[in-house]
Amino acid sequence: MTVTDPSLVQPAPTDLPANTEADTGPTEPPAVHHRAIRSFVVRAGRMGTGQMRALEELGPRYVLPWSDQPMDPQAVWGRTAPVVLEIGFGMGGATAEIARHRPEVDFLGVEVHTPGVGALLKLIDEQGLENLRIVQHDAVEVLDRMITPASLAGVHIFFPDPWHKKKHNKRRLIQTEFIARLVTRLAPGGYLHCATDWQPYAEQMLEVLSAEPALENTADGYAPRPDYRPLTKFENRGLKLGHGVWDLVFRRRAD
Repeated sequence: MTVTDPSLVQPAPTDLPANTEADTGPTEPPAVHHRAIRSFVVRAGRMGTGQMRALEELGPRYVLPWSDQPMDPQAVWGRTAPVVLEIGFGMGGATAEIARHRPEVDFLGVEVHTPGVGALLKLIDEQGLENLRIVQHDAVEVLDRMITPASLAGVHIFFPDPWHKKKHNKRRLIQTEFIARLVTRLAPGGYLHCATDWQPYAEQMLEVLSAEPALENTADGYAPRPDYRPLTKFENRGLKLGHGVWDLVFRRRAD
């Protein structure tokens, strides 16, 4: 994935990010001094005129500014509804489709990739998606500062950067420390849905999630793809070539 300086929110930064699979961008909160959890690197990206226009015209309405204060969902969406967080939505196609088919749920997409933010803003406008908002910031800081404990009905992490080389595996997002932080933001019974097309990463995901005592697997190992997660063009192409895709759906225990 690509990323601009994670401290920059709207207006769009000039150093643009790029994604490997889905764009996730957590870095270390300022108060923590050990090595940051990172799943992205700085790369260059291109902005289309439509994306730039969407950022300028729609950003003020649909992109929430980064804040170190907890978000008030009632104030953001003007209603009380379940909130699902998506970490790293890439170009936003699947995110928009899920939000369109689940109007009773409010969605918050976190993404550092500026062209992706612009692309999703276009889809929000074209499809009239009032149940979708964006934060362009580091996902770990959003979890730590903007999301209150036990407030999320679900979390989606679809196709995070797999960091294929063994020496880079430590950069993967789905690791013990991150999951321990994330699960505190899930309400009891809330779900965590991860998906990847890289089998070694799927195996690591299953191991890490299974080891978290606050989570329970909804399947015997990997889960069937839930109906709400659409197939992407990339995924369809891979499946036709015989490539695998692995979904994992865990829930936070009620006790």
